[in-house]
Amino acid sequence: MRDFQKPGRSAVYADNGMVATSHPLAAQVAVQLLREGGNALDAAIGAGVLLGLCEPQMTGLGGDAFVLIKPAGEERVVAMNGSGRAPKGLSAAAMRAAGHALVPVYGVEAITLPGAVDAFCRLNADWGRLDMAQVLAPAIAYFDTGVPVAPRVAKDWAEAAHLKDEARRHFLPGGVAPRVGARFALPGQAEVLRRIAREGRAGFYEGEVAEDMVTSLRALGGTHTLEDFAAVACEYTEPVSGTYRGTDLIEHAPNGQGATAILILNILAHFDLAAMDPFGPERTHVEAEATRLAYDARNRIIADADHTTRLAHMLAPETAAKLAALIDPARAIAQVAPLTEAIHKDTILITVVDRDRMAVSLIYSIFHGFGSGMASTRFGIGFQNRGAGFTLAEGHPNEAAGGKRPMHTIIPGMLRRDGRVIMPFGVMGGAYQPCGHARVVSNLVDYGMDLQAALDAPRAFAGLFSGQDGLALETGHAPGVFDALAARGHAVRWSDEALGGAQAIEIGADGVLVGASDPRKDGIALGY
Repeated sequence: MRDFQKPGRSAVYADNGMVATSHPLAAQVAVQLLREGGNALDAAIGAGVLLGLCEPQMTGLGGDAFVLIKPAGEERVVAMNGSGRAPKGLSAAAMRAAGHALVPVYGVEAITLPGAVDAFCRLNADWGRLDMAQVLAPAIAYFDTGVPVAPRVAKDWAEAAHLKDEARRHFLPGGVAPRVGARFALPGQAEVLRRIAREGRAGFYEGEVAEDMVTSLRALGGTHTLEDFAAVACEYTEPVSGTYRGTDLIEHAPNGQGATAILILNILAHFDLAAMDPFGPERTHVEAEATRLAYDARNRIIADADHTTRLAHMLAPETAAKLAALIDPARAIAQVAPLTEAIHKDTILITVVDRDRMAVSLIYSIFHGFGSGMASTRFGIGFQNRGAGFTLAEGHPNEAAGGKRPMHTIIPGMLRRDGRVIMPFGVMGGAYQPCGHARVVSNLVDYGMDLQAALDAPRAFAGLFSGQDGLALETGHAPGVFDALAARGHAVRWSDEALGGAQAIEIGADGVLVGASDPRKDGIALGY
């Protein structure tokens, strides 16, 4: 139980349904849809789409989505990959010939096809109780009339210096980032949503909306075609999982990076974390080293599913054992291979559980803040820059190519124990996400923290965040931890911002739902 004399928040308890996400209006819409007869998937889609207005720097219709679903009355987990492919005309050789060592992060070359809308329409048809018009109705109303800008959103918005041309017109009213409390609307996207409500995916990937996106992209120098958009297709995939001290972590298979979180936990299982101070230097050091080693494996292995050939090796117990043996409790490893793809920190995660105990973890993103910084002319659809997740290394499984999916950082998660799914959850924060998944699981399993405390706890990340390398510590750590980690050889720095965000809902064996929402964002957990 938390200390009620200190600032903080309690976990939320409810019986009938629960949502946890990063903006209060989205949480309210999710509960509204549940009360109107929708299920967890309806609520997650309706609220998730709204977040493209409430947090436009994080997500939008031009982005991708990954979803994990536990159907009502079952304990199996269904995975939906709603990530888009590169346009057929993309060429790594052409980028190398132009002098690029990496895919230009804010270049049109990084703009992959948006997969989220196709996934939402397919999921609604296959699993939803409400039709798409009902699901999208609350979001459409808000997109038309606008919402007041929340504090964390305003902070992120002010840092979006790469917005260009049409994106500036749509996302910078009056030429400046809106202040806290200013009303922001996207009426052009409201019209797009009305077309999706009437026509399904065809209202987005065909006709005037697709023409607007293609014309805009071609004017920017892109190779995108109407045929590319029409061919977008999400797919159901088989999740991957690993067991950490009796708790299963369920993740998306490649092209998602979920296997990285499993590998981190497989490495950490070789250490007695429970005997360490949860916020002390020993635990932080071991976690940092496990993260560095697992991310190096990720960078070598994970790619489009059709090009990932060593996933079994990555998840094998002997791989984790060999990597764990490299960790010296007293000294940081001097050199781990550098990242070969761009990093980001901008994503939304919504999780919902309904009265029938369907559980959904849905993650939806445009990659960097405001994605590519570009948008379509007529409808103002912001384009993601997910293609920056490709490498230009010739022959690499994640080498950029037309029709190929890039390595993806966004990962929804679920936990299962004794055959029962006990928690849909997720940790936003781009590159930080696998480390965040592992840390939340360890907080729960090794230290017995309650759900809200597990999300609140201070974080550390041994990787790129905000474009800076080294071991970043949130300011919740004691100064002595900083010094002890530096003495072990880490390039330690105090993080200049909060590390990611998280949302989670625990499904109790007694039927009670417990929701938690990360204080690093503006959101809440809300039940009824």
